[in-house]
Amino acid sequence: MTSQEIRQKFLDFFKSKDHLIVPSAPIVVKDDPSLMFINAGMNQFKDVFLDIKPAKAGRVADVQKCLRVSGKHNDLEEVGRDSYHHTMFEMLGNWSFGDYFKKEAIEYAWEFLTEILQIPQDRLYATVFEGHKEESLEPDDEAFGYWKKYLPDDHILFDNKKNNFWEMGEQGPCGPCSEIHIDLRDDDERRKLSGAELVNKDNPLVIELWNLVFIQYNRLANGSLEKLPTHHVDTGMGFERLCMVVQNKTSNYDTDLFTPLLKEVEKLSSLPYGNDEKTDIAMRVVSDHLRAVSFAIADGQLPSNTGAGYVIRRILRRAIRYGFTFLHQKEPFIYKLLPTLMSIFGDQYSELQKQKDFITKVILQEERAFLNTLEKGLLLLDGIIAKTKKANQTKIDGATAFVLYDTYGFPKDLTQLILEENDLHFSDEEFNAEMQKQKQRSRQAAETETEDWQVFFDDSVEEFVGYDQLEASVKIAKARIIKDKKQTKVHLVFNITPFYAEGGGQAGDTGYIENEKGEKIEILNTIKEHDLIIHVVKKMPQHIDVPFRAVVDAKKRLQTARNHTATHLLHYALRQVLGTHVEQKGSLVDNHHLRFDFSHFQKVTDDELKQVELFVNDLIMQATPLEEKRQVPINEAVEMGAMALFGEKYGDVVRVVRFGESVELCGGTHVENTGNIGLLKITVETSVSAGIRRIEAVTGDTAVKFVQSQNETINNITSLLKVSGNLTQAVSKLKDDNILLEKQVESLLAEQTNSLVVSLAEKKIQGNDADILVERVNLTDANQLKQLGFLLRKQNTNLIFVIGTVFKGKPQLLVGATDDVVKNHDFHAGKLIKEIATEIRGGGGGQPFLATAGGSFAEGLNNALNKAKTTLGV
Repeated sequence: MTSQEIRQKFLDFFKSKDHLIVPSAPIVVKDDPSLMFINAGMNQFKDVFLDIKPAKAGRVADVQKCLRVSGKHNDLEEVGRDSYHHTMFEMLGNWSFGDYFKKEAIEYAWEFLTEILQIPQDRLYATVFEGHKEESLEPDDEAFGYWKKYLPDDHILFDNKKNNFWEMGEQGPCGPCSEIHIDLRDDDERRKLSGAELVNKDNPLVIELWNLVFIQYNRLANGSLEKLPTHHVDTGMGFERLCMVVQNKTSNYDTDLFTPLLKEVEKLSSLPYGNDEKTDIAMRVVSDHLRAVSFAIADGQLPSNTGAGYVIRRILRRAIRYGFTFLHQKEPFIYKLLPTLMSIFGDQYSELQKQKDFITKVILQEERAFLNTLEKGLLLLDGIIAKTKKANQTKIDGATAFVLYDTYGFPKDLTQLILEENDLHFSDEEFNAEMQKQKQRSRQAAETETEDWQVFFDDSVEEFVGYDQLEASVKIAKARIIKDKKQTKVHLVFNITPFYAEGGGQAGDTGYIENEKGEKIEILNTIKEHDLIIHVVKKMPQHIDVPFRAVVDAKKRLQTARNHTATHLLHYALRQVLGTHVEQKGSLVDNHHLRFDFSHFQKVTDDELKQVELFVNDLIMQATPLEEKRQVPINEAVEMGAMALFGEKYGDVVRVVRFGESVELCGGTHVENTGNIGLLKITVETSVSAGIRRIEAVTGDTAVKFVQSQNETINNITSLLKVSGNLTQAVSKLKDDNILLEKQVESLLAEQTNSLVVSLAEKKIQGNDADILVERVNLTDANQLKQLGFLLRKQNTNLIFVIGTVFKGKPQLLVGATDDVVKNHDFHAGKLIKEIATEIRGGGGGQPFLATAGGSFAEGLNNALNKAKTTLGV
């Protein structure tokens, strides 16, 4: 079977078992502070497990895109080195939310593997939880009993908590699990040693295939377990491994998910796959990492220097350096693999196909940038190597290697390789010590302690009423305390709320709550976590059980709404002026300004910016009213022309916001008509990353103040220049006059310097091997000293000169010699200036024929010149 057939058989099988088939969630996580990326199939159902919102159906199945490159699940350094680790992978999963449990989960898994896929039964093993006395957890005899229907006792293995008790994190839903393993060894090997001896022993041919998790507990902040009232099933099967098994391969990379990519890398590099281990690893790394980066970009995460963007950049750079080092690719080449990737995944994941050109351009520009970084790193490393060899040493310290890695992005293993080629090395221990220091600093900065939610009354649905009102009578449904190194804050959840939670690029509302007992508490911010609207305050309210009046800061909300509506108009205008390739790639709106990131591969010209600004302000002046539709089915919304942004997770029903021809899916707050915006003024246009531009702008009162400030600046300049007519012409004339004056000054300085050279020639003293000139001079320009040195060398022979001056209170020295002196008498200006510069508390250096030094002690200049005379023997 092809990979596409296997994937479809899985979905069809569970559809026949009355499971709702749901699409993969975006790989980039937007509303979970504990995760950057989806790293397990259950992530998109986390809020169901946490009992925050109900499931769409009692039975669900999906194929989920996952990425494991950070935190607890970090496979990055293993990728390419073995046959089965990946950064991006697909997870097949079936779920029961309070419907079936262990019996059916085991039954479905067995039927799919042995009947649908025809996997030999005698190669399969199942593990079950052996129990844990310290937590009073009994062995999972129930699961064992169900497995006995399908497997002999010696193929059912009890295992420990580490392998057979699954936990979402330090807190949250958890429970025993039952793993299905498969023995892929040949019959001779199987006869010699039972596969039961190799389960969970890291044998590459006896591997875990499917994990069936039975969620029946909740882990509290204090570490204890409580039983859940409703049991769930959460299963996950690695798609790449399944393809390996079904396609009779011994490596995931030999399946049709990877072989087309590997063949294309062979073609581009003119190197064979399968002949050399280092080359093979590099080809696997490139193929794997291309998948991860492409899916992340398609879901809206661009390479950058912070957060999730940094992780994606790091993955791509790892692929580039493997290509650079082992495949000898000194020019961009990874972007050329995109058509092959599309042929593998394009039918299953439309977001890849739709954004193929954009992904290609982003990867190409990232490749160019990092290859340039590698080139700079090589130059730096060359200097370090030369210095080390000159000192007759064989080792550079690990801290230096870490600086290359951390500051310049130069890979550790590439540093090792180049050093080995030069018979040098660095201390791994020192490098790792620096790495640990950095990690410790990061951990300390991010360390937080989160207590369990305190539930004050049971209200499973929190309603947002802030579209229609800025005040509401609320009750505190639950609260928790969050502590970090700097402060303690409290999170409050209300039964209803008028406060908009930070999301979709819009800042969260602020305001206050107050009760009849005179207690008033400021709402510092409003955030969202797993669909919970959380109100951040400094302290726990004293009176939890009384109603509160919740009041949103109306002025701040209005200005934020102006900026948010303006981003919609800006998006529409950019598509009209620049073209329909423009798509939103990020935004930030608050009460101060708006920031809008969009796809475009060149600088927006001044004329284009002017057109965009005029376009938006024309839409504002039309006072187009807001047309808002809530609870619109997603398909109907798209048919209305609403733009769905890649990487955003939309529900079955959405909110549509329309201002004339501008139609978008949006959950943010907006003005009632565009006229409320008043004015939009673009303040900045710049590049963010490869293929992404950014516009910053202000609206309303802030825009008026900005224009007033600009106008005031123009008036001040007009007044200073005493201009009555065209200011641009006046400034242009001033600039031309300044250039003319500078040329005149240069000419005068040149004459002055030439005159000085003539007068200094009369002060030469005859030394033993050459004429000596040591003088203090007065100069009017900083560049004159070097110019003086060039002229003295040009107009003389057999001369050594030392010139001192003080310019703007700072002493300066110049030492030089004509070429015949340097050649015949082994003179070095740089060595002499180091000796005498100590007198002016400075330092310097230079070539044998010319050297300069600056200092901070002007009173020592005469001593420096006298020291030069003594050294030169005059």
